[in-house]
Amino acid sequence: MKHGSSRQKLLEKAKKYQFKKIVILLIVMTPIMSGCWDRVEITDLAIVTAAAIDKNDNDQIELSVQVFIPSSISSGGGGQGGGSSQGGGAVTTLVRYEKGSNISDALSKLQSKLPRKVFWGHCKIFVFGEKLAKEGIQEQLDFLLRHPQPREKANVYVSKGKAKPILESLPPLENYSGEVLRELSDLHIGMLVTMQDLDEMLTGIPQAAALPFVKILPPEKGQTKLQGIPYIAGTAVFKKDKMTGVMTEKETRGLLWLRDEVESYTVTIKPKGVKGEISLSPVSAKVKIIPQIINEKWRLLVKVITDGAVIQNGTNLNLSNPKSLNAAERAYQKDIEKRIEMAFLNTQHKKADILGLGKDFYRKYPKQFNKVDDHWDEIFAEMEVEVDVAAHIRRQGYINKPAGLSEKEVKDK
Repeated sequence: MKHGSSRQKLLEKAKKYQFKKIVILLIVMTPIMSGCWDRVEITDLAIVTAAAIDKNDNDQIELSVQVFIPSSISSGGGGQGGGSSQGGGAVTTLVRYEKGSNISDALSKLQSKLPRKVFWGHCKIFVFGEKLAKEGIQEQLDFLLRHPQPREKANVYVSKGKAKPILESLPPLENYSGEVLRELSDLHIGMLVTMQDLDEMLTGIPQAAALPFVKILPPEKGQTKLQGIPYIAGTAVFKKDKMTGVMTEKETRGLLWLRDEVESYTVTIKPKGVKGEISLSPVSAKVKIIPQIINEKWRLLVKVITDGAVIQNGTNLNLSNPKSLNAAERAYQKDIEKRIEMAFLNTQHKKADILGLGKDFYRKYPKQFNKVDDHWDEIFAEMEVEVDVAAHIRRQGYINKPAGLSEKEVKDK
């Protein structure tokens, strides 16, 4: 009996040990297996490269997506659809759209007409139409932020008129229009704003935002209508989630100075009392924004230190001469001051603190700011601004004297 009971105990221990091995094996294998059972092949996806969101006159949302054509790679561009090169090159994308009561409804209808599952993970561009932007983008932005696929680092824009034609345009230098906008943003032609940036702007203290404003360059003579090229034409200003106006390209340059986002672009100046112009490229720029409260008056001091390089001298000034160089530097300084002042006056007029200055004042003067928090817009609109620019021309180029002029024509002072 004892031998039989001990054998039974051994069998029970063996079963328990075997059970533990199975449990451990399941624990180890579950993460590996879970990565496979719901896997979606790339050939089953409709990969979205850019999206446009419009609002129609009947208040319906129109969602347009620019979808990548995988066969364009393997077949050397034999696909069909929107997105092509001007010279009949590779067709890489097509545009599909649907309408709905909201963006989710439109997406559902759009999905029912596509043989592949819509995938947002590679969408780098979102464009809001002008009508939608003026009426409010909060609901659409909320959907995009809550959806697990769209990237928070995707760039956001506002179009002149409807946004769908931006996706339908056929740029000559890039494979599709979404890529054109992304390249322009990377060059800092205008503001670069991601979906995350936009959310932070609208949920921050000022509840104001700014987005690049996009238009379509008309096609040249002999080209089709779709061969227009999208370009950044200024900045759309938002108060809360509604677009209240547009800043010009020149005002946008001032805004970029204020945001310390100046990169490679040309500043053309006209020195006082001199015929012709000088073009410079800012080599470096340091911008410091200093909030101040003096005698209970709210004011802002903007300090700019910049160095520029001459890339073209169309005047008769010899910039190797100190007096001539000082005249050019004064003109450079005045040009930057004017740009910054224009940009700031525009935002003050719209009562839209798109620079987020409320945060700067709160950090430095928390007690005073808490007293005016409920009417910060009025304080911002009436704020005095002082712009102090130190502009230097450090590199005059290899040719100090203007080309094409005789020695007698060159002005040394």
